[in-house]
Amino acid sequence: MDTPTRSPSQIPVGVDPTRPSIARVYGGFLGGKDVYDVDRQVMNKINAAVPEAVDIARGNRGFLNRACRFLAVQAGLDQYLDCGSGLPTAENTHEIVQRYNDEARVVYIDNDPVVLAHGRALLESNDNVHMVSADIFVPPEVLENETVLRGIDFSRPVVLLQVGTLHHLEGDSGPAVMRQYIDALAPGSYVVFSHFFDPEVPELTEIARRIENILVNGPMGAGRFRTRTEIVAMLEGLELIKPNALAEPGPAPCDEWWPDGPRLTPLSGAARCIVGAVGRKP
Repeated sequence: MDTPTRSPSQIPVGVDPTRPSIARVYGGFLGGKDVYDVDRQVMNKINAAVPEAVDIARGNRGFLNRACRFLAVQAGLDQYLDCGSGLPTAENTHEIVQRYNDEARVVYIDNDPVVLAHGRALLESNDNVHMVSADIFVPPEVLENETVLRGIDFSRPVVLLQVGTLHHLEGDSGPAVMRQYIDALAPGSYVVFSHFFDPEVPELTEIARRIENILVNGPMGAGRFRTRTEIVAMLEGLELIKPNALAEPGPAPCDEWWPDGPRLTPLSGAARCIVGAVGRKP
């Protein structure tokens, strides 16, 4: 497969204070302080367009946490490949899974130097967790990396996390990128996946397009809200599990993926514009 076309958001930002960073903006919506003025400008534009946009980041993070807990406790999996991990924050993948199995191995992948530096400083005392520099949209860079191959045994079931990543890939190569990852996984492996979502309902599509316009047409250059059909195409070859007791197998709003308790207030429109799915490779 040809290397996907790189949007501005896919080129590592590092410490450049003139360019907004996906990792910093996302971390900022989760309450992180490692943001520059240029990141705040993007956040302010999004908030002005969709005041409840923070629900997208919070829903995505909550989904990641619950999916990791499910796979560590219920499925008993002990190795995790977390692509596009971003800046460390509370309840990172290794913190969740090692709470239940302190021998669980986690390899984080990112290509931003600041993310890598933060992550390595945080993880230097944890021998079962590693940070790797690679472009997650070029699967061979990840799958053939020596550190990845030392940390992950691909002959055994693996959890692949692509949480909030593929919507930053422009064009239509998402299914081909995911196919390479899924093909590399052993039977019994799981994929944890989330993506910005266009529900194709007029009032919700309007919310999705407002945010997408700021992300795609601004300095970040990417952040596509795709339809259910487009998202499911990236998960071909997986047996998708039910996202809750009432729904059919497939993607669902992140906040509705096996929530921790009954919902007492309705989801905001923005919260319905990001979906998560967990699938098993048969």
